[in-house]
Amino acid sequence: MASVPSPPTHRHVLIVGGGSAGISVAARLRRAGVTGIALIEPSDTHWYQPLWTLVGGGQAPLRATRRPEASVIPDGVHWIRQAARAIDPDLRTVTLGDGRRLAYDHLVMAPGLQLDWNGVPGLAEAIGHDRVTSNYAPEYAPRTWDLIRGMRSGTAVFTHPATPLKCGGAPQKIAYLAADYWRKQKVLDRIRIILAIPDPALFKVPAWSEVLEKVASRYGIEVRLRSEMTAVDGDARELTVTDHATGTKETLAYDLLHAVPPQSAPDWVKASPLADPASPQGFIAADKHTLQHPRHPEVFALGDVANLPTSKTGAAVRKQAPVVAANLLAVMKGAEPTRRYDGYTSCPLVTARDRMLLAEFDYDLRPTPSFPLIDTFKERRDMWLFKRYGLPPLYWHGMLTGRL
Repeated sequence: MASVPSPPTHRHVLIVGGGSAGISVAARLRRAGVTGIALIEPSDTHWYQPLWTLVGGGQAPLRATRRPEASVIPDGVHWIRQAARAIDPDLRTVTLGDGRRLAYDHLVMAPGLQLDWNGVPGLAEAIGHDRVTSNYAPEYAPRTWDLIRGMRSGTAVFTHPATPLKCGGAPQKIAYLAADYWRKQKVLDRIRIILAIPDPALFKVPAWSEVLEKVASRYGIEVRLRSEMTAVDGDARELTVTDHATGTKETLAYDLLHAVPPQSAPDWVKASPLADPASPQGFIAADKHTLQHPRHPEVFALGDVANLPTSKTGAAVRKQAPVVAANLLAVMKGAEPTRRYDGYTSCPLVTARDRMLLAEFDYDLRPTPSFPLIDTFKERRDMWLFKRYGLPPLYWHGMLTGRL
C-alpha cells in the first residue's frame, strides 16, 4: 500500500534562495513588519560574487567574498537549510530535497541560476585542469590569478557564452586585468590575447562599447565578435571558436583559457510551470515592471532567475528588491502592485588594475548615472577604489539589511 504524503507545513511567505535577492527581500519584508517568513537555502556560505573578478586578477582575497549564511539571515526569518526540488503553483506548494512539502500564501522566487559546465563539449573535464579556469566559481577564481602571474608567453583566450549570464561584463574584465598585469611585467608583447564575444559589439550600450574598443586596442587584444567557444580539448590544450556570422570554425591552441560556461535556470525551475515559455534557458516569467508572475499573482521573481530584458547583476537586484517587497505588500492587502522597476542595471567595467568605467542604464539602454557629476564614460581610479573598497561594505551592511 502506497504511503500518503504528510500535509505540507504552511508559511505565510516563502522565499526560495538565500543569495542577494532573497535576503534583500526578506530583510525589507521584516522591516515592514511581515511575519511568518521562511527562506529556503541549502548553502551555509553566502558569497559576494562581484569581487570574484578581482580575486582572479590578484587584487582581493577569496576570504573577503564570503560570510556564513546564518550571519545574513534577517531576524525573524526561518531558515530552511534544504534545496528546493519542485513547485506546484496551483496547489501553492514547494517540495524540498528531503521530500517535505511547504505550502505558502505568497512566494518569492530568487534561486539564482546554474552554471552549465556540460554546455560546451569538453569544458566540464577541462575546468580546473589543463590551464583552464573561470572566475564564475569560487573554487577556480584563485587559480585564475595563479595562471595569469605565471604566464610569460603564449596564447591566452577569454570566452563569453551566448546565453544570458550574471555580470555580462565579467568575461572581458578579467582579460583587461590580465593584459594590464602582463604590460607592467613587460611581457605583453610576447602574449597573444583573444577575446571571443557572441554579440555584435563589446557592450550593448554604444557609448561604453566605443570606450572598450579603445581599451582592447590598447592592449592588442584580438576581439572576435559574434563568436563563441563551442568545444574544448583539455588534453591537447585546444579550443574551437565558432564564428556565428560566417559559420566558420577555428581551432586555437591556448596556454591559458578563462572560460565562462553557458548559464540557465536551475533544472527544477526549467521543469516548473513558472518557467517562461519564451526563455530557452527556462528563466521564470515575470512582468518586467512589477516583477509579478503573469499567471500566478501571488508569485514574484527577481534576480538572475527572472526572465527580464536587462543584465543580471547585483545592482539590478538592489533596484528590484524594493519593488518586489512593496508590490508583495500591496498584494497582501488585496491591492494591485504599483511599484515599477525600470530595468536599471550596472556593470563596473574594470579596464586596468587601477581603472574602471561604471556603466549604468535601464531597459531602453539610456545611461542612468548614480553619480551625475562624475564622467563614468572615462576610466577612473576613484571608481576602481569604489568597487574594491566601497561596494562590499555597502552590500553587507546596506543592501542585505534592506537599508539600500
